[in-house]
Amino acid sequence: MYRKVIRPVLYRLGRGDAEVAHEQTLHGLRRLSRVPGAVPVLASTYGALPAGVDRTVFGVRFPSPVGLAAGMDKNGIALPAWRALGFGFVEVGTVTAQPQPGNEKPRLFRLVDSEAVINRMGFNNLGSAALAERLAAYGDLGYPLGISIGKSKVTPLEEAVEDYVTSLRRLYRYGDYFAVNVSSPNTPGLRELQDAGHLRELLTALHEEAASLGDPKPILVKIAPDLTEAAIDELLGVCTDVGVAGIIATNTTIGRPGLAPADQALAAETGGLSGRPLAEISAKTVAHIHAETGGALPIIGVGGVLDPDDATRLLDAGASLVQLYTGLIYRGPGLVRATNRRLAAASDSHPARTGDPS
Repeated sequence: MYRKVIRPVLYRLGRGDAEVAHEQTLHGLRRLSRVPGAVPVLASTYGALPAGVDRTVFGVRFPSPVGLAAGMDKNGIALPAWRALGFGFVEVGTVTAQPQPGNEKPRLFRLVDSEAVINRMGFNNLGSAALAERLAAYGDLGYPLGISIGKSKVTPLEEAVEDYVTSLRRLYRYGDYFAVNVSSPNTPGLRELQDAGHLRELLTALHEEAASLGDPKPILVKIAPDLTEAAIDELLGVCTDVGVAGIIATNTTIGRPGLAPADQALAAETGGLSGRPLAEISAKTVAHIHAETGGALPIIGVGGVLDPDDATRLLDAGASLVQLYTGLIYRGPGLVRATNRRLAAASDSHPARTGDPS
């Protein structure tokens, strides 16, 4: 029904503007979650999780290893609905210390034949203070919540540390884990924070702030797929030294691999590419990280998951958890259910990875 009925309608919204479809979907889910009895009905179709898919990773219990990636619900407006669609966890954001409108529109493009998306959103969000207020109003969501934090565009690179620390401080009580986004291609200079010196300073400050706020919570780093293996290894060395809980691999790519001929005209749009063309790159990056760390550092695999086989490939490569974004756009919520069922069927022969080498 999604592919034949819902998706064609979404694609026509806003005269084909992908961002209009995105926003209207979010607001529709938010309205649905406020209708008495609607969420249980939705959960009865998509949200029932099969036995054997739950796992504990970096000290957090996940009812399913299939999560919603950051970027889909930046401001957390539809959080009650995502668990009903079968997700085992949700990552909100990326959120910044300062509210910001993001880059100029249009800034989100569907490459349909390639099952891909190019975005140059630029961390459009209402700010970490607004997100904290919304999360306080929700209370217990009933599933693990990750919060992705990034640098405000107006903040100079030399002041980035305090920008991240401010968001962590505001949101610490609400997140089950925190993702440090230093890899988006859509904020000028952001990827420089992946360099060893900048990254060590940032992560050290975040861990010190976390220690001052009470119970320790996992802090992860989200990396770009465009790093060389040598750069990844250097980054992993910093993460290990500082005590990072895990890696999210990967963000979108500035490359344009594997695009269908019909999508070549859109390839010239600036921004990060996600979806099917990223599948091989993400799996290779996950495998490299897993091998380099001896399986001791948990990995959330993200990029190119458009069917259950893609999720299984990331887990086989060494991921402990997987996230969806573009796959949800092209395949709908049935992808979440199908992936959970596939992982349940394979659970006996595919033990959950927790990052514990013992």
